[in-house]
Amino acid sequence: MISAGDFRNGVTFEMDGHVFQVVEFQHVKPGKGSAFVRVKYRNLMSGSVVERTFNPSEKFEQVRLERADMSYIYKDGELYYFMNTETYEQMPIHQDLLGDALRFLKEGMVSHIVTYKGEILQVELPISVELEVTQSEPAVRGDTAQSAMKTVVIETGAEIKVPMFVETGDIIRIDTRSGEYLERA
Repeated sequence: MISAGDFRNGVTFEMDGHVFQVVEFQHVKPGKGSAFVRVKYRNLMSGSVVERTFNPSEKFEQVRLERADMSYIYKDGELYYFMNTETYEQMPIHQDLLGDALRFLKEGMVSHIVTYKGEILQVELPISVELEVTQSEPAVRGDTAQSAMKTVVIETGAEIKVPMFVETGDIIRIDTRSGEYLERA
């Protein structure tokens, strides 16, 4: 058991049959009245983020999430198949559970699959990935005032904004959390 007063960023807990992870917390001690904990937490099953205040003495069941390194191997309809890199066991994951990760998912990419009691909660891609630019418009001469950007298509089919000097065939590094261009690889 964990009390609300012990909440820190990244702590996972169970409340009302759902699994939550603390995104942000703040211990508040007002001049009058008792202290409380203001917490912003994410529902790991639905992805929604909620902000709520708790009494520091409220108790919750602490959750231990299991993470396994799995390599994406192929797609079959709406299912994406991942293989455990240690046991070679294959696991299908529905595209709805992958969500925004689909934009940067490439065959052979190793990701962390987060599970709780055998149920897949989320797929964590590496923080940055290297992907090839498959379609790019040529840069327009003179259009470079104040870091001009253009839209390109990468090998997974996603469109992202990059600097004007990036061309078709370039390998670029992308931040998977924000979807932003980082650098040429």
